[in-house]
Amino acid sequence: MFTGLIEEVGTVSSIREREHSKQLQIVAPRTARKLRVGDSVAVNGCCLTLSAHRGDQLTFDLLEETFDRTNLKALQHGSPVNLERALRADGRFGGHFVQGHVDCTSAVISFEQRRGDHRLEVELPVEFARYVARKGSIAIDGISLTVAEVSPQSFAVWIIPHTKRHTNLGRADVGGLVNLEFDILAKYVERMLSHHAPQG
Repeated sequence: MFTGLIEEVGTVSSIREREHSKQLQIVAPRTARKLRVGDSVAVNGCCLTLSAHRGDQLTFDLLEETFDRTNLKALQHGSPVNLERALRADGRFGGHFVQGHVDCTSAVISFEQRRGDHRLEVELPVEFARYVARKGSIAIDGISLTVAEVSPQSFAVWIIPHTKRHTNLGRADVGGLVNLEFDILAKYVERMLSHHAPQG
């Protein structure tokens, strides 16, 4: 379980092909000091298990399913990635419930500065639109954000200067893919209500 509060922006050092998987290596000096092999880390909002740890370098094995479903497939040497360690049971909860289970990727429509802040608009896939509500929570590349606007085809969030400086959103491009995880509470409510809906 994660909170969507990014601890460090790491840098991809390599992506290596293996027989049935890929190996992702990330340089992250601050995060590396606090991790052990086997720990869970959200990388751009995708929960991965640390398979090797050497100095500042973290190594993760990626299944084809993970690679295909997330924007990790677009990473290159030098790409910035958002990192968050799994929440400790006695830790402070500052964002919202983020599982690290990416629902889909979606394209950035616009990223514009409005006075001191930035407005980020992202395409909203129709099959997930029911999970997005104004003032509700959403995780974009693992960042806990509040939905400010919703339309049939898109949604928008506002990015404060601190978030832009301390996440990879500082390099967001129009047309680029971001990982989306929709609020788990909305999914549970939908599931529970479906058992009480009138039949027929």
